Amino acid sequence: MAPKKKVTSVWARQAAEPEQPALSQAAIVREAIAMLDEEGAEALSMRKLGARLNAGATSLYRHVATKDDLIELAVDEVFGEVAVPVAADDWRAAARVAAQSFRATALRHAWLGSMLGQAGMAQLGPNLGAFSYGLVELFTAAGYPEPAGALDTLLSYVNGMSTAEAAWLNSAARSGQTEAEFVASLGGEVTEDPAEVRESKFAYGLEVVLDGLATRLK
Repeated sequence: MAPKKKVTSVWARQAAEPEQPALSQAAIVREAIAMLDEEGAEALSMRKLGARLNAGATSLYRHVATKDDLIELAVDEVFGEVAVPVAADDWRAAARVAAQSFRATALRHAWLGSMLGQAGMAQLGPNLGAFSYGLVELFTAAGYPEPAGALDTLLSYVNGMSTAEAAWLNSAARSGQTEAEFVASLGGEVTEDPAEVRESKFAYGLEVVLDGLATRLK
């Protein structure tokens, strides 16, 4: 008796189980950042992150020991988007560029400001470390007697302003209105582009901070 022919139609074969992509710390951090961007800081949990990666929370802990570690890794990863300052003859212009780049990154990742305060030893990360070190070198070359103090002052201003700005934008987004409509709904008069108003306020405050730092030069 001739052997039975195998059915070769794709429709008659059992579908193979999809292979789960190998987990890695980098993949976990990338997905955590995506989750933070989409759902906000309050939504982050290892269980929910595991579900997004089609993996159990236990699998994640093999690569990232704690949620606090994950926050530090996510913060440092997005700091890779911030322009690292370099020592220059015009320290003020270089500091301005660094501050503006930090603000832009914080607005792209609205959770960054609040998470930065929870990130423990995040300054030890390569990206945040390079950014901080670059500013210290910039202020040292400019002649500051307390370059670390100048760094803290500048970063505190940028982080405070961008955190408040991100919260405002989040409120506008939740309202389902444009920013201009949201301003008007609160009784404000809209005569300029709200984004330009925010930019102007940040720039004004930044110049005040830089003016203050300039008085500390040797």
